[in-house]
Amino acid sequence: MNSASELGDGAHRKHKWMSCTCVLCTTLLFVILLAGAVTGTILFMNNYQATLMPDGPPLINTNQAEGNPLVTIERGDGSRINIFVDPNCPDYEKSFMRLEGVQTTLLHSLADHDSDHKGRKVEDRVLLTNLKDQLAKLSAHASQLKMDYDSLWRGQGNLGQEINTLQTEQGRLIQLLSESQVNMVKVVNSVKETLTSLQRDTGSIKTRLRADVQRAPIRSPRPKACGNGSRPRDCLDIYINGQREDGIYSIFPTHHPSGFQVIQRREDGSVSFFREWDAYRKGFGKITGEHWLGMRQIHALTIQANYELRIDLEDFENNTAFAQYGTFGVGLFSVDPDDDGYPLTITDYTGTAGDSLLKHNGMKFTTKDRDNDHSENNCASFYHGAWWYRNCHTSNLNGQYLNGQHTSYADGIEWSSWTGWQYSLKFTEMKIRPTREENK
Repeated sequence: MNSASELGDGAHRKHKWMSCTCVLCTTLLFVILLAGAVTGTILFMNNYQATLMPDGPPLINTNQAEGNPLVTIERGDGSRINIFVDPNCPDYEKSFMRLEGVQTTLLHSLADHDSDHKGRKVEDRVLLTNLKDQLAKLSAHASQLKMDYDSLWRGQGNLGQEINTLQTEQGRLIQLLSESQVNMVKVVNSVKETLTSLQRDTGSIKTRLRADVQRAPIRSPRPKACGNGSRPRDCLDIYINGQREDGIYSIFPTHHPSGFQVIQRREDGSVSFFREWDAYRKGFGKITGEHWLGMRQIHALTIQANYELRIDLEDFENNTAFAQYGTFGVGLFSVDPDDDGYPLTITDYTGTAGDSLLKHNGMKFTTKDRDNDHSENNCASFYHGAWWYRNCHTSNLNGQYLNGQHTSYADGIEWSSWTGWQYSLKFTEMKIRPTREENK
C-alpha cells in the first residue's frame, strides 16, 4: 500500500512536475516572443526615425516553423536580424541554456544597436557642428558681400556724378571748339584776303617795275657817239663811235660801270663748262676763247635797255645755222636776281636752226649744286651742263664738248631742233644787241 501509494504519489508528483515544466516553458516562450516583439518594435522605431536615409523603413516577419528564425527584421539596406527560438518545450537544462543564449544575443543586439545609435548621434553632432561652422562662414561671406555691394553702390553713385561732370565739360569744350573753328575760319579768310591783296599789289609793282626798266633808256637817252671820252655801254655805242672792225671790245653797262666784255663762246673744248653756281654767277674762261660772261654781268647788261639775242651754231661738217630772238633778258623783274635764280626772258624766234630755247622761257638757272628745274632729278648733273632747264631741255649749249656724234643722250653741246640730242656742236656763240627801237 505504501508502495502503491508512493508510486501514486510519485506519478502524481511526476505529472505535476511535467505540468509545471510545460507552464514554465510556455511562459518563457511568451517572454521570448514579447522580447522579440519589443526588440523588433525598437528597431522599427529606430529605423523609422532615420528617415533621412533613402533606404526606407525595416520589414518585420515572424515564423514559428521549426528550424527557421522566430523573428526576422529586414533593414532598408538589405541586411537582416534573425531571432531563433525553439517553439518546442525541451528539457529544462537545454531550454534554460538556450534561453540564456537568446537573452545574451538580444542584449548584444540591443547594445550594438544602442552603440550604432550613439555612433549616429556622434556623426550627426559632427555633421551639425560642420554645418554650423559652414553656416557661420557663409554668414560672414554674405556680410562681406553686402559690404562690397554697398561700397560698389556708393562708387557707382560717385562715378555717375563724375560722368555727368565730364559730359558737362565735354559740352563746354565742344562749344569752345565750335567757337574756335568759327574764329579760325574768320582768321583764314582774313589772311586769304590779305594775301590776295598782297598778290595784286605785287603784280602791280612788277608791272610798274618792268615798265620802268623798259623805259629806262628813254629816261637816259643814248649818246650819239663816244668821241667825247664817255665809255660805251654796249656794242652799239662802240659802233656809233666809229669802230667797224671785228674784234674784242670792252663795254661799261650803266649798272656795272667797272666794265666787262661779251657773252658766251664754245669753240674747242679747252674750258670745262660743268661748273658750280658761283662760277656761273661770276663768269669764267677767256674773252678771246671759250668763256661764260657771268650771270651778274648778263643781268646788269640786259636790264639797262631792250636787247635781242643771236645764237650762231656750227657743226663738225662746217654747216652753220642761227637762231635769233626779239627779246632777251636775265632777271629782268628780280629784286635780288641771285636769290631769284636769274630767270630767263626770251621771245620771238626767227632763224635757220629752229627754235630750241622758247621752251626754257621763265625758268631759273640750274647748276649741279643748285637745282632750280622742274625735274625730279637735277638736270645739270644728269646732262653734265648748266642752263635754264625745265624738265629737262631742248638746248644745252653749256654741255660737254663731245666732238660731234656721240652715243650718250643729250649731254653734249645740243641744239635739238637742228642736230638732235646726240650731236655735240663744234662752235656756238651767244651775242646780244639793243633792239631796233634802241637803234633809232
